Amino acid sequence: MKAGLLSAALIVLCLGQTYSQTAASTPSTSASPALTSASPVETPADARPGATPLESPATTKVSKGAPVLPPEKAQPVRLPRFAKPPLIDGKLDDEIWKNAVVLKDFYQVQPGDNIAPSKPTEVMLGYDPQFLYVAFHCYDEPDKVRATIPKRDDIFNDDYVGILFDTFNDKRKAYEFDFNPLGVQADGIWTDGQGEDFSLDVVIESKGMVTSDGYTIEVAIPFKSIRYVAGKDTLWGVHFWRRIKRFNNELDMWMPISRDISSWLSQAGHLTGFEGLSAERTLELIPSLTLSETGKRKAPITLAQIAQGGRFVNEPIKFDPGLTGKYSLTPTVTLDFAINPDFAQIESDQLVVQANQRFPIFFPEKRPFFLEGIDIFNTQIAAVHTRAIIDPDFAVKLTGKLDRNTFGLLLASDNGPGNFSEDERPTANPRLLDKNASIGILRLKRDIGKSDSFIGFLGTYRRFVDTYNELGGFDGRFRIDKQTTLGWQVLGTHSRRNFFFPEQGQSLDRRENGFIYAVDYNKDGRHFGHEFSAVGRTRYYSADVGFNRRANTNNPNWFIRYNSEPKPKARLISWRVYTDLSANFDWQGRSQNFNDEMQVQFSLKRQTYLGIGTDKGYERVFESEFGPKRQPGSNCVVNNTCTFAGDDNERSASNRGLYFFGGSTPSKKYNFNFFVNRRWADLDFDFGAGPRFPRVSPGALAQANAQAAGLCNGSIQPPVCRA
Repeated sequence: MKAGLLSAALIVLCLGQTYSQTAASTPSTSASPALTSASPVETPADARPGATPLESPATTKVSKGAPVLPPEKAQPVRLPRFAKPPLIDGKLDDEIWKNAVVLKDFYQVQPGDNIAPSKPTEVMLGYDPQFLYVAFHCYDEPDKVRATIPKRDDIFNDDYVGILFDTFNDKRKAYEFDFNPLGVQADGIWTDGQGEDFSLDVVIESKGMVTSDGYTIEVAIPFKSIRYVAGKDTLWGVHFWRRIKRFNNELDMWMPISRDISSWLSQAGHLTGFEGLSAERTLELIPSLTLSETGKRKAPITLAQIAQGGRFVNEPIKFDPGLTGKYSLTPTVTLDFAINPDFAQIESDQLVVQANQRFPIFFPEKRPFFLEGIDIFNTQIAAVHTRAIIDPDFAVKLTGKLDRNTFGLLLASDNGPGNFSEDERPTANPRLLDKNASIGILRLKRDIGKSDSFIGFLGTYRRFVDTYNELGGFDGRFRIDKQTTLGWQVLGTHSRRNFFFPEQGQSLDRRENGFIYAVDYNKDGRHFGHEFSAVGRTRYYSADVGFNRRANTNNPNWFIRYNSEPKPKARLISWRVYTDLSANFDWQGRSQNFNDEMQVQFSLKRQTYLGIGTDKGYERVFESEFGPKRQPGSNCVVNNTCTFAGDDNERSASNRGLYFFGGSTPSKKYNFNFFVNRRWADLDFDFGAGPRFPRVSPGALAQANAQAAGLCNGSIQPPVCRA
């Protein structure tokens, strides 16, 4: 497996030498979404004097099933090249903006269905060899604009504008940029069929301000901050939108969106004219230096030293240099490298309760080195989770896209598993001290057709001293029609490690094979939609570079929903009902749990919503999941071998619930929401010693009680002390 990864890596490097920029396929306008309804537009009274009133999209001629788009939308928009850059201060008073191309005539796509928007919006575009410039002019009543100064990526309670740039025009993923009226940013990756991932932070400059006729925003996006193809006839897919919170969370978009098509990127407009861009190969270096001094009390300590406060001995000062770098081989291929990187400046994880957890807790990746191209390694199964690389001494990563081929290669030497001292872990195996784990990850993906279909390969390798884990398999996604997609993934693993065998009641060093599968069938229609998904893992499946949860389980899930036809002018704008069914059963055919939830939600005016839901569930746990499997005739208390008290080796329980929820935002100053839940459950919340679901075995509790009572100190001890 390791040799296979290295061979594939050489193939990827060879591909990198044959780099060439190619223009994406020309989009077809035959699949333009339907314009189903429209209403006249009133020019706002607070619009600036001399401003061009918004023309309703409803005035365009309509053919059966699709609007006849005006020329600026039916054809690619050619960007003008700016002679000098505008000052990014949120004011649209630079003369250079008069040379920009202006996009207007937005459609209201939520809650309305491609009707005229409540307020006009204009977008201005231009570029120079280093930057892409975007400006928004959002007409509105200034005292009603909702704007705060939140943290980055946390702007979505305000009014905001947004952009999608499909820089490869492959209709699969795009950069997303959002800005509130004061220019605070949210940025990430949009993947069709998966949604948004805001873990990525792109270096961009933006400023915004509330004006007398609404608000304006200016943005400068460095081309070197994104991956793209460029050239005279190259096309980028693009969406522009605006969210107006007080108008029932209204969403206005420059291109209309059909609810009969599940893909947004296939309905995008297009930009062209990216000529003469700077093709410099940028190199970014971030050096670091950490100084530290450690010490400890010297043992043994005499009575005199105790009286003087003891003796504290310092070790020599340690110098810990590091270097992180990024090299843009081409606009589409990036090389990242790190030598003893310093991640001290990274935002800490959100506090969560980690006690009494049956399965691991997922923490998102926040380290910039690993965030570059992270979407390439993401698959339906979380077989790659870079948080498993704890403290790399060095790491190198190559990511990019050449024509229809996407690739990612990550190699690392991780000091995290062996980074401890004998004082910290005196009982640890000394063979593990200061040893590194060797890690390799390879991802290859090939686009198929003109839609968002692909087929891919994923392989990972990790070795630490005598243990190792190898993983490999294939995945894909196929678009069946405009509403339906089918995704799948299969992976196999081969591992040497300590596996716990409940039959023997101990962990054994073994070599075992594992298997995991995932399938997802999704039909997303205008009113009706449903999704069937299933994930299954065998008993010995393990992904040491990924995120593992429950093994020996199969989890089918079926989600069904119905959305009403929206009525933006009515008191009841829309309603929605769904049911969500899921179950788990192991590979022996035994049921593990079942859950059924049903919910109805009503959307009213002033961002008001009300809902009611009910759920019921069933949980079944087996003794072998928590510890040794009991032997016939064993005495659980004396031998300390059983997890559950009593004669049986399993437990089951049921629960059901009824809940109400709602909320409203009547103004930009006030909002409220509520959630009321009533549950009926047959569970023990005992925090340690319930008879049905104990956190520890009865034998262990009996031994702890005997030790606390002093029964285990003498030469004659009861059997419970020797268990």
